[in-house]
Amino acid sequence: MEATGGTEEPVSGELVSVAHALSLPAESYGNDPDIEMAWAMRAMQHAEVYYKLISSVDPQFLKLTKVDDQIYSEFRENFEKLRIDILDPEELKSESAKEKWRPFCLKFDGIVEDFNYGTLLRLDCSQGYTEENTIFAPRIQFFAIEIARNREGYNKAVYISVQDKKGEKGANSGGEKEADSGEEEKGVNKEEEEKEKTDKGGEKEKEADTEISKSGETAM
Repeated sequence: MEATGGTEEPVSGELVSVAHALSLPAESYGNDPDIEMAWAMRAMQHAEVYYKLISSVDPQFLKLTKVDDQIYSEFRENFEKLRIDILDPEELKSESAKEKWRPFCLKFDGIVEDFNYGTLLRLDCSQGYTEENTIFAPRIQFFAIEIARNREGYNKAVYISVQDKKGEKGANSGGEKEADSGEEEKGVNKEEEEKEKTDKGGEKEKEADTEISKSGETAM
């Protein structure tokens, strides 16, 4: 994925549970648990990187591949009415849906690297990669839907949510600093008051000494 900008916000802590949501047919990778685990880890790492991107950079400006324009154009030409903010798994997984998606995906064989590699896709784009919100999809299908979500403004919900949390955190930190500053100011004022009292006390003592001296002189 190509993108600019920092990545600060971590993906949901429930990301690990996504492994339970993977539905890659067993024949695709055999029964080797090491291969299955390696595939699951790579898919989760990809998901984590992507979620960090849309959390820290306005998704509208993200570029996921070198052929985003072509992918988006082909996608909306073939799936003009497909709802992408909240996906219906049947629109991706049913036999009739697979028949429609297959020719679209094959167009990018040799154009998009690992176009048919197993990838995790969120159903509700306003939410993170939790077990309930994740399905398995070929990589080109992920790109098509996520590029559309970025360009059509649906993924901005994640970005705004994360930035708002950062703002609240910053505001809370600022409030604490302001409170500390107020306490310090009170301390300084208190010290000044004590000093003033001491000075006044000293002046009164001097006045008293003077009065005593004068009384002594008069008596003499």
